[in-house]
Amino acid sequence: MPPSPPTPGIDVPDHRGRTALDRTGRDLDRNPDVKVTDVELLATAWHVLRRTTFEYTDAAGTTSTQQRETYDRGNGATVLLYDPHRRTVLLTRQFRYPVYVNDHPDGMLVETPAGLLDDDDPVTAIRREAAEETGLEIGEVEHVYDVYMSPGSVTERVHFFAAPYDGSVREHDRAGLLDEGEDIELVELGIEEANAWIRDGRIQDAKTIMLLQWAVLDGPFSTGRAQPWDDGR
Repeated sequence: MPPSPPTPGIDVPDHRGRTALDRTGRDLDRNPDVKVTDVELLATAWHVLRRTTFEYTDAAGTTSTQQRETYDRGNGATVLLYDPHRRTVLLTRQFRYPVYVNDHPDGMLVETPAGLLDDDDPVTAIRREAAEETGLEIGEVEHVYDVYMSPGSVTERVHFFAAPYDGSVREHDRAGLLDEGEDIELVELGIEEANAWIRDGRIQDAKTIMLLQWAVLDGPFSTGRAQPWDDGR
């Protein structure tokens, strides 16, 4: 029998130059109750889908063999852009096929700017994404929290940020990188209106809901927070 051809992403680079994608997780030892025994590479068309087999010992001391499929798209970052003087936030609206195929009326999702880190640190990445998706340079970036958004199957951890912008100098209503197929509409809302959109269902994106609610509970629009940017206007 002739030898099996090399597998892209394992023995030879895939289309993104990656190898050894079947090694991820095999050396994990931080939890003594979990022992990874096998990792299968299922897909690498863009991001990476794996099936991992592991032995899990529960609180009663019983060990069972389990499998999980995980989708690895890398980590990401998102930012809430706010104008503290005008009490507005700047969001985006763009087509998202996964929500369109799952009962969203038209797939045009209202979101905070976001993107994958790629090879950048989170702050650099979110400044890049904010510029690409809004066309604006943002002010000082504040870290809010880091969140696993869909831990049942997606490995991604999202770094949440907030940053001020000057809405008085905004001159356009659309942005995005045309060579990447982005067609992004900018949506500027008062903070009260933005949270009303959560209640009536016009905003259904998790990261956006989290940041808007943070903004009024603990962030720039909370009543008990000192505002270092307040110059008396």
